[in-house]
Amino acid sequence: MKFSDLNLNKSLLNALEDLGLDSPTSIQSKVFSIVMSGRDMGGIAQTGTGKTLAYLLPLMRMWTFSKDKLPQIVVLVPTRELVVQVLETAKKLASYISFDAVGVYGGVNIKTQVLELSKGCDLLVATPGRFIDLAASGALKVKNIKKLVIDEFDMMLDLGFRPQLQTIFDKIPERRQNLLFSATISEEVEDLLDETFKSPEILEDVAVGTPHQNIEQRAYFIPNFNTKINFIELLLANDSQMTKNLVFVGNKLLADTIFEELKMREVESVDVIHSNKSQNYRFKALDSFTKGETRTLIATDLGSRGLDIPKISHVINMDIPEIAEDYIHRIGRTGRGNEKGISISFVSEKEQESFEEIETLMNYKVPIGETPVYLEISDSLMSFEIEKIDMKILAPKKKIDVGEAFHEKAEKNKKVNKRRDIEAEKKAKYGKAYKKERKL
Repeated sequence: MKFSDLNLNKSLLNALEDLGLDSPTSIQSKVFSIVMSGRDMGGIAQTGTGKTLAYLLPLMRMWTFSKDKLPQIVVLVPTRELVVQVLETAKKLASYISFDAVGVYGGVNIKTQVLELSKGCDLLVATPGRFIDLAASGALKVKNIKKLVIDEFDMMLDLGFRPQLQTIFDKIPERRQNLLFSATISEEVEDLLDETFKSPEILEDVAVGTPHQNIEQRAYFIPNFNTKINFIELLLANDSQMTKNLVFVGNKLLADTIFEELKMREVESVDVIHSNKSQNYRFKALDSFTKGETRTLIATDLGSRGLDIPKISHVINMDIPEIAEDYIHRIGRTGRGNEKGISISFVSEKEQESFEEIETLMNYKVPIGETPVYLEISDSLMSFEIEKIDMKILAPKKKIDVGEAFHEKAEKNKKVNKRRDIEAEKKAKYGKAYKKERKL
């Protein structure tokens, strides 16, 4: 199927041609007719399958010009990075039409966003918290909202956005079309579809957990984290195919540790992003990586769902996530669309059980590679790798009643103090109780 086979107008087709796109992905072709019908929908699809275009194309096709310039379409996403990426895609699709899109998110001066909204827009891309702030202040008018998209809903749940979503549902017009997109389906996803959506059509593009066909997966058994750093240094120095690499690790401390260690070893073109970095730093790092100016970017799991960067050649898992679905999100950053990609996972002995759970979820056995003979195996362990010894808590010694002393008390210790009756003694001596006169 070609995009020209869909019910798209000439303006959108020209924009797609400018982007070098001529054929829709599976989910893009399946979603189009459902959205165009006006029905509520829940779309379950892997990351990297083109969900953003899947909802933007039909929604922009149905959009009608309005002089009010109040948002008709709202897309809610969990992170500021996703706001920027969805906004950029929408603006590219709107190259040949008078369609204005605005993005808002927290962490920046709200007055700038209020000013931008005052100029009017047709599409608003927002994080839930900033949407509520702008609506509460009156800067955001919600009366014209006809289409609501909740993107990366499973990630929103992970970040605790469910109460904020309910607040938004209560604020916006009840008569609207609701679209939900998620990489995984869960009880919470099903609950929202049942409670808020009206007879939604559920579309599962592929079985959840199925490994992406365009991704070649490999794993290596590595004894400890410092050896993993040695290995990634070795790969970056010797594998010329590693042109655009996204390195994942479970927390911010380890992300910074890897970054500092690689910089100290003079590994070139490396950067790091996580939530402790300032917004400007993160945007610059992502922009540099997207343009290919930075070869290797280190990120935490937040980025596994919030990054949509083309032509990532390799994803490297420095550790194995405890939640199997997070592995799917990580590797889905490569092999996007029709591109090919490679994922490499470093598995320690303690992580083997988690990795087997991932393989069970995918119903796929990841090939295990042989580590190079010249890889330096480190004996040094990081603090989280050192076994904590459980110290036994000793119960307090019980008092033993040994009875009376086994030796005779000394004579001086046999004396017993008696309370004296001073008044009785004085009466016996003086015939009456002696009372000391008080001086006036």
